[in-house]
Amino acid sequence: MSGFDETFDFVVVGSGGGSMCAAVVACAAGKSALVLEKTNLIGGTTARSGGVMWIPNNPYMATAGVPDSLEAATQYLDAVVGDHNDTPGASKARRQAFLIEGPRMLDFLIGKGLKFSRITNWPDYYDEAPGGSVPGRTVVADLFDANELGEAKKLLRPNFLTLPVSLEDALKLPHVKKSWAAKKALVRMGLRIVGSKLTGKNYVTAGAALQGRMMQAAIKVGAELRVDSAVKELIFEDGRVAGVVAEKNGKPHRVGAKLGVLVNAGGFALNQAMRDQYMPGSSISHTSVAEGDTGEMIQEMMRHGAAIAQMDSFVGSPLSLPPGSEVWPIKPGAQGVTAAPHAILVDQTGVRYLNEGGSYTEYCQRMIEHNKGAPAIPSYAIFDNRVMKSVMIAGTMPGSKKPAEWTEQGFLHSADTIEGLAALLNIDPATLRGTVDRFNGFVAANEDKDFKRGARAYDRWLGDPFHAPNETLGEISEGPFHAIPVIPGDVGTLGGVVTDEKARVLREDGTVIAGLYATGVSAASVMGRTSPGSGVNIGPSFVWGYVAAKDAVAAG
Repeated sequence: MSGFDETFDFVVVGSGGGSMCAAVVACAAGKSALVLEKTNLIGGTTARSGGVMWIPNNPYMATAGVPDSLEAATQYLDAVVGDHNDTPGASKARRQAFLIEGPRMLDFLIGKGLKFSRITNWPDYYDEAPGGSVPGRTVVADLFDANELGEAKKLLRPNFLTLPVSLEDALKLPHVKKSWAAKKALVRMGLRIVGSKLTGKNYVTAGAALQGRMMQAAIKVGAELRVDSAVKELIFEDGRVAGVVAEKNGKPHRVGAKLGVLVNAGGFALNQAMRDQYMPGSSISHTSVAEGDTGEMIQEMMRHGAAIAQMDSFVGSPLSLPPGSEVWPIKPGAQGVTAAPHAILVDQTGVRYLNEGGSYTEYCQRMIEHNKGAPAIPSYAIFDNRVMKSVMIAGTMPGSKKPAEWTEQGFLHSADTIEGLAALLNIDPATLRGTVDRFNGFVAANEDKDFKRGARAYDRWLGDPFHAPNETLGEISEGPFHAIPVIPGDVGTLGGVVTDEKARVLREDGTVIAGLYATGVSAASVMGRTSPGSGVNIGPSFVWGYVAAKDAVAAG
């Protein structure tokens, strides 16, 4: 290799998801690894997220006595994802490789001292499907003291949750008035806050804990992590990717990669031109990804012949955006409202048209599809006053006084009757009354005959665990009644370059672009256009990073 300013064995573009995992694999094999991050912080969207990995048949399930197997997980993905000509990222071979390599990836990281655990109860999103798991297949990182990173601590991207509380305890906190387990979680958090001040610890949670631990592991094995190092080009030599042109101190810097380059630079959620091309009607203001998610590395791989697929797909996130929220980095979700007892979602004619629980990706897909025949963007969450008292609404605490501008600017509508609420929304009062009465009838029978809400464990998990007989079904009958708009947002795209079961990037004719790998949302998702469970972006990102580095080392 010639003409390079410096050379490493393995170069990773982007620092989200599986980037540090790949670097650790390479370094553990005695190779050098460099991670290049274009922003000024390490961790990508993963660091600011819940940091959940969906890994079937993982060792923490076995330890807890939760049944799972390769066969059950295969049956589940076959049922939920399936085989489709237009989702090559989710081919049978890739799904099988993901399921086989996932537990191996975890075993490898655990062997390197990484500390993980499972959420006790987080059902698969289609738990009723063959092979579905009601306890769930989630893995999360344990709380992490960011001070262990030393000077590198300042480079770790902050998480949306700034309290020193495990994700499992955080899920309990909204029920602190009803649950002794939640009260204990609150006490644990309080003691941890006091203890941290006394001991000088700086605990981070969720995605920041995951990426903080991965940073520490990467640094420990000798991987180099650089920020403010945007990659501008892939360098080809002798028919293979041999390096990258990165920015260094504002100037082009040529970095050689003897074994190959792994692209994990995010998708294109913040590239409006690409959205207009592949997901018309969507907006960069409706996503919660980190600022680096701008798509140029997908375009660069395409420039060199990479095939793309699933570009119209995204990980859905139903949003309710109050005045001023367009500039918030994390957009306030709405499914916690609509899946709560005493709430439904209706279109602009007052008609209910979906299961307000279930997969958030499917929820948004149904909104977009329904909008083709009836005005449904925005739709309206319709709920009674019990929801206002007990559920977080657009990022505000349950029962708190809502900002005056919410009403003044037409975000929050409230009325003493359903008919009065309908008039405020320009909906026919008889239609909305009929919709509410029909839903209330389903509640009385404990069966949603229209959309089966509450029939699956995940629907009920989204609701109120203390509401009987069904955690997600409750009459809308206690005034005043309220409505807020709901739109289909996202937490990342699902389309990207097509890769094989070794994470190698493929051309349109199916041949391999030598030396080029991709993972995360830079690659077409192994989940196709679906979200089978929590962590189906982050889990595969780690797995394919692990697989790519192993293949590069073996091939080199």
